[in-house]
Amino acid sequence: MKIKLLDIAHGRSGDKGDAANIGIIAYDDRGYEIIKKHLTAERVKIHFEGICLGSVERYELPNLRALNFILHNTLGGGGTVSLKLDAQGKTLAAALLRMEIEI
Repeated sequence: MKIKLLDIAHGRSGDKGDAANIGIIAYDDRGYEIIKKHLTAERVKIHFEGICLGSVERYELPNLRALNFILHNTLGGGGTVSLKLDAQGKTLAAALLRMEIEI
């Protein structure tokens, strides 16, 4: 069965220089187990192919039922120097929440 992440989680995103930061927070424990298993750094890197030009790091925050991803070399240098429309990565969580996963 395929679901979109937005069915089981919400998210926030932002920036730190040229790195985007995306937090995906599950609504409940079952959702957290699903994202922990299926939402890997590799899948996030593929999802943002052409946008994320660097590595992707994943951090688990089980007490918050959340995963945090750092996408390096993603924002064209960051908010003050980038010509990208979303130089601060504010829309990236919404884009990731539209990812479909097979469960």
